[in-house]
Amino acid sequence: MSLRINFLLIAVAAFLFFSCGSGERSSTTGWKYNDQEWGGFERVDYEGQETGPNLVLIEGGTFSMGWTQENITYEWDNIPRRVTVSSFYMDETEVRNIDYKEYLFWLDNTFGESYPEVLNTAKPDTLVWREELAYNEPYVETYFRHPSYDNYPVVGVNWVQANEFCKWRTDRVNEMILVERGIINLNPEQKDAENFNTEAYLLGQYEPSVRKNLEDQRTGGERDVRFEDGILLPSYRLPTEAEWEYAALALKGNQVNDDERISDRRIYAWDNNTMRYQVRDKYQGAMMANFKRSAGDYMGISGALNDNAPIPAPVRSFMPNDFGLFNMSGNVSEWTADLYRPLTSSTLRDVENHDLNPYRGGIFKEMVLDEDGRPVEKDSLGRIRYKEIPDTANIDRTNYRTSHVYNYLDGDETSNVEYDYGETTLINDESRVIKGGSYADRAYWLSPGTRRYMQEDQSSRTVGFRCAMTRTGSPAGNDFKGGNQFGKQAEKRTQRRYK
Repeated sequence: MSLRINFLLIAVAAFLFFSCGSGERSSTTGWKYNDQEWGGFERVDYEGQETGPNLVLIEGGTFSMGWTQENITYEWDNIPRRVTVSSFYMDETEVRNIDYKEYLFWLDNTFGESYPEVLNTAKPDTLVWREELAYNEPYVETYFRHPSYDNYPVVGVNWVQANEFCKWRTDRVNEMILVERGIINLNPEQKDAENFNTEAYLLGQYEPSVRKNLEDQRTGGERDVRFEDGILLPSYRLPTEAEWEYAALALKGNQVNDDERISDRRIYAWDNNTMRYQVRDKYQGAMMANFKRSAGDYMGISGALNDNAPIPAPVRSFMPNDFGLFNMSGNVSEWTADLYRPLTSSTLRDVENHDLNPYRGGIFKEMVLDEDGRPVEKDSLGRIRYKEIPDTANIDRTNYRTSHVYNYLDGDETSNVEYDYGETTLINDESRVIKGGSYADRAYWLSPGTRRYMQEDQSSRTVGFRCAMTRTGSPAGNDFKGGNQFGKQAEKRTQRRYK
């Protein structure tokens, strides 16, 4: 009898121990989250990644990457292979002239006095409009600067400049998030190294004017925003070639009854094999993209213009594809993040190891640390310093051995391939993939499967860019929390034990 009473007392004590107070508890230890009396370990009530300005969620999946139609150029540089792309975000439109002018304005305001070369280096090359046997001189003066072209895609921007724009945009968007959440005060008069940089802020190397910081669950005071809070967005960046091609094809439009039956066959960023809208409504017969229909025909005849644009058109011209993206075929070709190599993963001996998020062009880096293991002081532009990881540090790893993997299995010592730039090839470690075709291209180049390249320090009047961003968490969006119905029920049962 006494044994039963002791057992009941223990059970009651345990119940009171785990049910006193409110708040979610650890399913591992039973300790409370977000409670100063229990140590203050924080678990964020995270609602999901916020969608940044102008971005669209591209739900990932598998597709046949490469040129799946007739290869009329016989280059064999995009042999089809089955890959999977993780979910990510993509700009709804190409970056506009007005967007890039906003960037230059900020650079001038922040670095103009001390580092004028930063602004000069970022300016687009407007001379790309010049041509020996054409009168394009008006575009040299007007296309970028005149307000008539504010909503047209910026051109004359090289790959390096496009990446710098992405870095700037990351910091401005994250700064905007903190301002709109009432955490920091707006400060448009930042100068030199004392400007908002996302990494510098998270590492405590930039101190903004604080309005009201977050509550510190451990001390009961306030603290800065941390990466673990999920408030700040991942970096804007150029899309990989695989991401760009997947987003352009938008094969979800071919899906049948929301199951896995889908056709991988699309020539352009829309259904059908013609360049005109096929549905029988008021738009029937309308051009689907801005391209060069034939020699000397950029927009049709007077009174019946087919695409209304002899040069790039406004970024929201023509119909968006099934992901809601404009001009993924035509208007301007676009930079991608990838280094160009004619061989693709389907031709490599370890193809099975490179069929998730394929990408060529990585350099593995790490922060520069001082003797105490802390990041050294940010540079003169306010950015955290990085260095390439030495190969000697990777000798014991199994997933990678070298930090500079541009030529992995295609140009390195083990591949028996050598790119002798300027002698036998125009391919080198600065050749970057461009995709999508432009207003000056024939329809063939508008297929997402085609690919070309340019040197990363070159620019063109036919090449622009758009940004992408990594998706964190559930690939299906914030409304879907991940896992499945069984996992969700198990989590509910765990929490009910402590109530």
